[in-house]
Amino acid sequence: MNYFIVEVSEQEVRREKEKARELRRSQWWKNRLARGLCHYCGKTFAPDELTMDHLVPIVRGGKSTRGNVVPACKECNNRKKYLLPVEWEEYLETLKAESPDGEGQPE
Repeated sequence: MNYFIVEVSEQEVRREKEKARELRRSQWWKNRLARGLCHYCGKTFAPDELTMDHLVPIVRGGKSTRGNVVPACKECNNRKKYLLPVEWEEYLETLKAESPDGEGQPE
């Protein structure tokens, strides 16, 4: 897998993490959590079981904006780590190919 590399300064990472903390306190984010849906696996969770995931990770040049953050269960967020959306899709396709039932979604 080829990774897209971006030089992101520690200062920029700190700034974006602070923006993420602010976004977590917003009513918009609380409404997203209240739906209880993981963006990746589509399963339902209690709001406190969901985390904020950056579609394009901060360390890969992503920003803490409404268009770049989604609720994710802890398992999906941990599996995705620093992958870009296209890399995550490749990962899921690999799982489907390896899965005997063809589903491939993480349990």
